[in-house]
Amino acid sequence: MLTVHHLETSRSQRVLWLLEELGVPYTLKLYQRDPLTKLAPAALKAVHPLGKSPVIRDGNETIAESGAILEYLVERYGAQAQGELAGLQPVPGTAEYRQSRFWMHYAEGSLMNWLVMKLVFMTIPTQPMPFFVRPIARQLCAKVQAKLIDPNLATALAYMETHLSTHTWFAGDRISIADFQMSFAVEAALARGADVKQFPRLSAYRDRVVARPAYQRAMTKGGPVVMS
Repeated sequence: MLTVHHLETSRSQRVLWLLEELGVPYTLKLYQRDPLTKLAPAALKAVHPLGKSPVIRDGNETIAESGAILEYLVERYGAQAQGELAGLQPVPGTAEYRQSRFWMHYAEGSLMNWLVMKLVFMTIPTQPMPFFVRPIARQLCAKVQAKLIDPNLATALAYMETHLSTHTWFAGDRISIADFQMSFAVEAALARGADVKQFPRLSAYRDRVVARPAYQRAMTKGGPVVMS
């Protein structure tokens, strides 16, 4: 039996969504974040030395990193998929394949870096600190966001918005593995200050993903996708 070690409000939600779409049976082991630090519990280090989530165990295989997990699951179980899911891994050499590969890398290689920084610099001023330090921390964090983080996020959001003006899904007309990889990043981007009115196509894409029955089942089992 395949086991998913799932941390609440994390990238791990991608894995649950894919498994629900494919109809692959799995056991879910849920981990809660530390209520103060919001970090993963130490118990995850017993599963994988990095102590991060997601991690899956499938027979003798233990696999970490959400992108690697998605690729493994599509390779291992994707052949049984039918209908719109039959093209989860586009045919090598096609335009869809190149798009899929790009967005698989872009999600973590570029976009999530800025989204994590955004979360960190939004959170720092709310942490316990001497009262006289708080105004300095708030001002510094606001400046870093305004000068560095927000301009890069604005570029990323505009890029995705333009791409989705000519693509129903990130790789083309059919859902692919890239959509599972991008799903968390899109949710996080729209949750962390983006004006959805400025990005109607990206917002509509998010709504299409969230409306899928398999996605709803994954949320019921795994909980909310991003930290509030």
